[in-house]
Amino acid sequence: MNSYLIAFLISMVPLVELRGALPWAVAVAGLPVIPSYIICILGNMLPVPFIYLFARRVLEWGADKPAVGRLCDFCLTKGEKGGKKLEEKAGRGLFLALLLFVGIPLPGTGAWTGTLAASILDMDFKSSCLAVMLGVLLAGIIMATGSSGVLQIYNAIV
Repeated sequence: MNSYLIAFLISMVPLVELRGALPWAVAVAGLPVIPSYIICILGNMLPVPFIYLFARRVLEWGADKPAVGRLCDFCLTKGEKGGKKLEEKAGRGLFLALLLFVGIPLPGTGAWTGTLAASILDMDFKSSCLAVMLGVLLAGIIMATGSSGVLQIYNAIV
C-alpha cells in the first residue's frame, strides 16, 4: 500500500507528474499497470482545480513583491504570450490543442502547465478540466504502454 501512496504523491509533483510516477510504480515498485494507472491519474488530477482557480491569482499577487516579483511577472508575461499564440494558432480548436498539449508526454507539457495556460487564457473551468483530464488519460495510456514493456517487445520483433 505504501508504494501506491508514493506513486500517488509523485504524480502530484509539478514537471514529474504521471509521466514519472507511472514508470516508477511499474518498473521500480513492481506494481501492476492498471491499478498504478488509476492511482497516478487520480494523483495527477487532484491539483488541477486548485491550479486553475488560484495559480493566476497567486502570480498576480506576487508580481509586485520584492522577493518573487520578477519570477511571477515573468510567468504571467510568458504565459499570456504563449497562450495568445496558442489561441491564434488553434482558433476554435483550443480544447483539442490543450488536450494534446497535456496528453503528449514531453517535458513541461503536463497537467500543471496545461491548467495554468488554460487559466491565463480564461478558458471555461469545466472545459479546461475536461481537456486536461482527457490529456492526462492519454499521457497515462502512452506511459503505461511504454512502462509495461509493449514497446520493448515490438522492438524485439522488428
